[in-house]
Amino acid sequence: MYTRFQLAKKYLRYYFTASNGSGHGVHSPFVFDFIANVLTDKKIYDSYNKIEAQRKKLLANTAMIEVENFGAGSAVFKSNQRVVKDIAATSLKPKKYAQLLFRIAQYYKPETIIELGTSLGITTAYLASGNSHSKVYTCEGSKNIAAIAENNFSELGLKNIDLIKGDFDQTIQPLLSALNKINLAFIDGNHRKEPTLDYFSQLLNHSTNTTILIFDDIHWSAEMEAAWTTIQSNPAVTLTIDLFFIGIVLINNDFKVTQHFSVAY
Repeated sequence: MYTRFQLAKKYLRYYFTASNGSGHGVHSPFVFDFIANVLTDKKIYDSYNKIEAQRKKLLANTAMIEVENFGAGSAVFKSNQRVVKDIAATSLKPKKYAQLLFRIAQYYKPETIIELGTSLGITTAYLASGNSHSKVYTCEGSKNIAAIAENNFSELGLKNIDLIKGDFDQTIQPLLSALNKINLAFIDGNHRKEPTLDYFSQLLNHSTNTTILIFDDIHWSAEMEAAWTTIQSNPAVTLTIDLFFIGIVLINNDFKVTQHFSVAY
């Protein structure tokens, strides 16, 4: 994992070299439309306040739980015994990006959504709220974290979420085989190169011409940057959008040329 100083330097380089968030000068109809109608949508939707109130509860939760860790580990926690509010403070996606996921789900209306890495369920709640007609399948390795997420879904009244518990190595393939195809996926479960590429490969096999894949923390480490570069170079990938903290991948065969964009956000 990069240090905060290294990450800050990378972010500044990204921000000053990326396309501006207005969409001007972007020669891609999809990206221009994405910027205009999703990225820069400033409306405050009802779901925002409800889910952020749930986040606030988590940030005040002093309960201690034991956490199984199947991913790259934590640079913050050195023990499997963790306080819920500390997990919330370090592991939950900031509302800026979580609400972007809501708008993506709302605008593109995916029927089947997969999330690899539920955590405490905040991003899951945003995805599920973005399109109430979708079905969200979210995977979490830690049963105690999953239990808290399930409670959050219940308190928010979300009925379109199916939480799958257990190590991704045992749960992802059976899930994908049962679903056949996916429309949107958010990958935030294991910040290492090989597992990330393995998830990408499996998701690719169940994707359609309009599937959107979103990878979290693509600049989190040298490994994740290498994984992102490999994903971009895959022949099936026709368009990517680098928002620094997340990367968006399309495999739309209608696009005549492969294009990669960095957009300031």
